[in-house]
Amino acid sequence: MVYRQPYVHDLTGVFAAPLQAWSEPHGQIRGHGAQGVYFGDDRVLARCLLTVNGQEPEWISTQSRSAGRADFLSFLRATAEGTDPLVTLNRSRAAQGGRLGEALTFTSALQDELELQVRVDLVADAIPLEQVRAGAAGEAGSVAPGEARWSWREGTRAVLTAEGAEAHFDGSLVRLEWTALLKPGTVVVLSWGIDYDDAGAPLTAASAPVLRTPSVTGDTRLQRLMSRSLTDLNSLRMAGRDAPADVFLAAGAPWFLTLYGRESLVAARLLLPIDSAVAEGTLRAVARWQGTAESDEAGEQPGLMVQEVRQRRLSMAVDAVVRELPPVIYGSPDATLLWIVLLHDAWHSGMPEDAVRNLLPQLDAALDWLRRHSDPGGDGFIRMPVPPLQGPGHQGAGDTRGAYLHLDGRAATGIVAPADVQAYAYEAARAASVLLDYFGEADAGDEWREYASRLAVNFRNRFWCSDDAGPYPAMALDDRNQPVDGVGSGMGHLLGTGLLDAEETRTVAGRLMDRTLFTGYGIRTLSTTNPGYWPTRRRAGAVWSQDTAWIVMGLLRTGFQEEAAQLAAGLLDAAEGFDYRLPELFSGQPALEVRPPLPYPSACRPHAGAAAAAVPVALALGGFRASAL
Repeated sequence: MVYRQPYVHDLTGVFAAPLQAWSEPHGQIRGHGAQGVYFGDDRVLARCLLTVNGQEPEWISTQSRSAGRADFLSFLRATAEGTDPLVTLNRSRAAQGGRLGEALTFTSALQDELELQVRVDLVADAIPLEQVRAGAAGEAGSVAPGEARWSWREGTRAVLTAEGAEAHFDGSLVRLEWTALLKPGTVVVLSWGIDYDDAGAPLTAASAPVLRTPSVTGDTRLQRLMSRSLTDLNSLRMAGRDAPADVFLAAGAPWFLTLYGRESLVAARLLLPIDSAVAEGTLRAVARWQGTAESDEAGEQPGLMVQEVRQRRLSMAVDAVVRELPPVIYGSPDATLLWIVLLHDAWHSGMPEDAVRNLLPQLDAALDWLRRHSDPGGDGFIRMPVPPLQGPGHQGAGDTRGAYLHLDGRAATGIVAPADVQAYAYEAARAASVLLDYFGEADAGDEWREYASRLAVNFRNRFWCSDDAGPYPAMALDDRNQPVDGVGSGMGHLLGTGLLDAEETRTVAGRLMDRTLFTGYGIRTLSTTNPGYWPTRRRAGAVWSQDTAWIVMGLLRTGFQEEAAQLAAGLLDAAEGFDYRLPELFSGQPALEVRPPLPYPSACRPHAGAAAAAVPVALALGGFRASAL
């Protein structure tokens, strides 16, 4: 069987995690591809089709009011209206607090009354999200409600309300019908909604206060980007069911509307200049699933931070083979290292000392993992393990097959030691030393200062290499400790960590701004000189919004204001082309060739890291000032 991930770049969505609804641009949900309504890890509606007097409304415009609401504006044909469209329909779809609903507002400028026969066909479903992602789900629906309250799995509940409608149930089909009289100069409003709940899900919608949109100055586009980004981030807010105060950001819709360790931590850190509460909630949420045992199936090790949390076991198609994944998986060292760094930075950004102190046991466990488990070969470098039950590949930022290549085209052998992960480890060790000195016993941080010093020396001795353009840090070391000398964006993650000296920092900043890496919109994951480069390879040529934003942050922290502003201006141009909603990633083609950037068709949008990129972009362009970087 051929597995093809559906494209979503041309779909319209409304979001209120863990609820999301994806439709055609004009509002109809037909169940094709990724279309549908999802709650948690299940597609719960396959179709939602509206007809009026036996015809589909003639769509004219879609207005995105917020991440949780979209208005689909249409005209209705009436025989007496002539050429002017005189009957309008606003189909307003909203997601909020586990409820998906629509308000159908009809207005008329006709001289005569118009009878409306309105029908909404809903098709109830219970298809796992991973089947949709694999392109293996149809539009048929798989649940037979039979009444206005039903369940699609044990512990779940859907409750339908539709005032004034006649409801008919036929297998998976739920048909709502209204008859209304639209008089001249009047308004008719019809509405329906479904409330969803899953008592067994480990994650739920967040109830804590929403993020506030900061005011920015300068380029008017900055405020549009900031406003759109903050409403997107609010739509991604989630919490553990038994810890509702620990709010974090789900990674992105549609595929990762859940706690995803690395992505959630990255987004929280990018947001620190305007908010530390999300960082505090994310730290606690991630730490709740910190590893306590050894598990090859889940990739779990004591002290290792969680990578992904789902509500049940998943069946994923990898290389045309269906593999089973446990609901909680690990195997990502960068999540553990970034957790330590975020704990330090959140503390400096105002996280209460008592809250930091309460996480010291988890910090100790994470450091013990770094001490005992991170370097299985004993060569002083952190290796990326093979993902749990996913076959060959690497867990982390370079997890695309073929992302780690030598300049001569040879693929890296064995389990690699990526440059960016070594930088995270260096920064984490330095951060831990400060935390332990302050909150622990005297000289408690000495071990980690010494660790960082050794790592810096080892990195400088093993990672640096050269090509025709000069020296640069390799992407990784292979299993023989040979530099994987293909050029990529990973070197940008070294900026601001302290791993590089001043001259090395200038070298890396200069290489990143070269047109082989900088498209004019953002930094490619692989340089155009890399044998694996292709502009629409996920981690081997495409531009990741959060990746570029992270580099902007590193440039700002190291004093490269001009370069940071250039990258930020590129991301702002890209955002304008995507209606100010930066996607997870987009094509690596240069800005001189395409405007706006070409979408990566299955990218998440909204995406937490991409939305949080608005903060370093605004900082780099002088939109506001902040001390936390």
